[in-house]
Amino acid sequence: MTGNSTVSKSEPSLVLSWTNVAFFGTIHVLAMLAPWFFSWSALAVTIFLHWLLGSIGICLGYHRLLSHRSFQVPKWLEYAIATLGVLALQGGPIFWVAGHRLHHAHTEDENQDPYSSRRGFWWSHMLWILYPRPEFFAESKYARFAPDLARIPFYCWMERYHLLLQVPLGLLLYGLGGWSFVIWGVFVRMVLLWHSTWLINSATHLWGYRTVEVEDNSRNLWWAALLTYGEGWHNNHHAYPHVAKAGWRWWEVDMTWWAIQALKMLGLARKVVMPPK
Repeated sequence: MTGNSTVSKSEPSLVLSWTNVAFFGTIHVLAMLAPWFFSWSALAVTIFLHWLLGSIGICLGYHRLLSHRSFQVPKWLEYAIATLGVLALQGGPIFWVAGHRLHHAHTEDENQDPYSSRRGFWWSHMLWILYPRPEFFAESKYARFAPDLARIPFYCWMERYHLLLQVPLGLLLYGLGGWSFVIWGVFVRMVLLWHSTWLINSATHLWGYRTVEVEDNSRNLWWAALLTYGEGWHNNHHAYPHVAKAGWRWWEVDMTWWAIQALKMLGLARKVVMPPK
């Protein structure tokens, strides 16, 4: 089920969550309706939201800002960016940040890394969600790994009601373009953004080149970087997790870094952590 890795005998038994299977399965099925609702404007909405919620919400917000604090922005802007991350529907901010910090603290450990690549491609890609372990999915357990967020009422509210925020987004898209915008802007966008994000957990720990020799198997994978706005330069990131810039060489395209640079030029981003010289 989880690849060719050997799982520790001390590991608790895994239980398939039919609720998660039904939820993610339904979203994927609804996304398959896309050919019957196609329009060029709906495709444009999907691409725009994939960038806005993926690059700005997840990569810049959840990852580089909240998880690693690789730069600082005014609190109002931090909350606005975090809201975009919530709209991506990859879990609440406390859940996402706590899981990512555990990934860095125990990279590829089969029991302590939520999406360890040593369990095989499909485990690190998505099976870890379908077989949820309580230490990674119960808020009472994972919140202690993101105490800086767990003590802030705004993030606690977002953690509890992140699913509900899809409703106003769906209504807005329906008002702008009917069911075509909803199918493409919500369901197709969700599926594409999920799998592109999950590729960082799976593919970039299996394929690519290494700039820095680190203890884990993280890699720099160019096509994953293009799909995730720079997150695919994963070996660079694992070598220096608190650095705001993932692409270090001139040809390592990092669109999320461009957004951070723009914020810095506007005076909205400060204390930006750069790679070692």
